[in-house]
Amino acid sequence: MIDLYTAPTPNGHKVSIALEELGLAYVVHALDLGKLEQKQPGFLKINPNGRIPAIVDRDEGDFAVFESGAILVYLAEKTGRLMPADPKGRSLVMQWLMFQMGGVGPMMGQANVFFRYFPEKIQPAIDRYHAEVRRLFGVLDARLADHEFLAGDYSIADIANWAWVRTHAWSGVSLDGLPQLERWVSQLAARPACRRGVDVPPRPKRLEEGGGAERFIEEARKMVETGRGPQGDAGR
Repeated sequence: MIDLYTAPTPNGHKVSIALEELGLAYVVHALDLGKLEQKQPGFLKINPNGRIPAIVDRDEGDFAVFESGAILVYLAEKTGRLMPADPKGRSLVMQWLMFQMGGVGPMMGQANVFFRYFPEKIQPAIDRYHAEVRRLFGVLDARLADHEFLAGDYSIADIANWAWVRTHAWSGVSLDGLPQLERWVSQLAARPACRRGVDVPPRPKRLEEGGGAERFIEEARKMVETGRGPQGDAGR
């Protein structure tokens, strides 16, 4: 059994999607980022960095893993699925996973900060991050022009990138003119495990009621202004 500590963000969804794809039994512990539950002492024992997601593998002596990419690799290696065992195949998956961890996630995260959350609109910053996100999307589109998935078969690399790219509109970046990326986004959206994974956990009730988007932005803005998160991923 795996305990999943998470919130409804792209990085959180990476892990819930992977758990659904792998069919692993897990218990969800939803953290309210607006209330800074991810900074409480109990959770800091699991992840000293105070960010979601994190897991505790109860079947392995309560082994804790934090950082979304590290969790994906752990789950893939634990099950022998979603990542090849041979060195070249594994390397391909790791390359595209690191592409998301070092590029797509951080750049979309900064686009979110300046486009959505920052109280004043600093247009040069918005333009910079929108342009870089669009460039990265172009890299994905080119890769997908002659590959159904990013690293051969469907893998944790697809899960990691899709969890972010699917939120492109929130970052203010269009997929127009990127037909292969659009195809891939729709293809993964049709996967039952992906659909289930992005519903884990449900968004806090206060964010689902009237004015939910505005409340979400306000909470994210407060975290940005206090320096306690989010780094773009709404509290990742």
